[in-house]
Order: sequence, then structure tokens, then C-alpha cells
Amino acid sequence: MVDAIGILKRQHRELVRLFERTDRGEDARELFDQIADALLVHAGIEEKLFYPATRSARSEDQLREAMEEHLALKRAVADLLEPSDPHFEVKLAALREQVANHVALQERELFPAVARLLSADELEELGMEMEDLAAGSAAREPESIAPLS
Repeated sequence: MVDAIGILKRQHRELVRLFERTDRGEDARELFDQIADALLVHAGIEEKLFYPATRSARSEDQLREAMEEHLALKRAVADLLEPSDPHFEVKLAALREQVANHVALQERELFPAVARLLSADELEELGMEMEDLAAGSAAREPESIAPLS
């Protein structure tokens, strides 16, 4: 069993690995669907479960900033849905940078605050809910868990 923070860190590592595969010469346009799916599932479980459960670990301003960050990530994903776009590679690089900033901020600031706030049992229970939601989203379009708009 993995706690909520462990699940999000695992998703962060998966996103980083997907982006790194483009550095190794794999076709970014082919990897984009996997990146988009992983990112939308990640954003969805954060918005629907993690952020509400950890609201007291941050200020309303921090929560609003996190939600605005997610909206920007979703807009970037939506902007990349047309793989024939001549600026696809540049836009994907910008998305990668946004994801890297998201990962760094959460792992440096939010996760330690949440770890102090919630007990191990609470983190594990939240983790189970998050895994269930993520698994359910795999059976349907990721956009249903984290709409692009």
C-alpha cells in the first residue's frame, strides 16, 4: 500500500520519465498521448481528492495558485492535441518546463507540509481513494477526470 504522497511522487517520476524518453530520440508526438493521459489523471486526483483533503496544509492563496497551475497545464495539453502543429516541439518543451516546476514546488513545499498535517493512516486511506480514482480513470477518457477546460 502506498500513501497519497507516495502515489503523487510516483506519478511525478513517471511524467519525468516520459519526457526524458523524448530526449533519447523517441518520437515526442507518439509519446504525447501517454504524457497527456498521465498528466490529466495526476491533475484530476489532486483536484478531486488530494487538494481538498490537504486544504489546511496551505493558504487559500496557495490553493488558488495550485488550481491556476493545473488550468495552465490543461490548456497546454489542449494546445498540443493537434500533433501536426509546426510548433509542437516548442509547445511540448514548454509543457515539460511547467510540469518540472509543478513537481519541484510540490515536493519541496507542499508534500512536507502535508506529511506534518496528516497521520500515516490518513495518508494511506487517502492514497487508497486516489488509486481507486486513478484506476477508474484508466478505463475511460482521462479528460473525464480532469476536464481540459
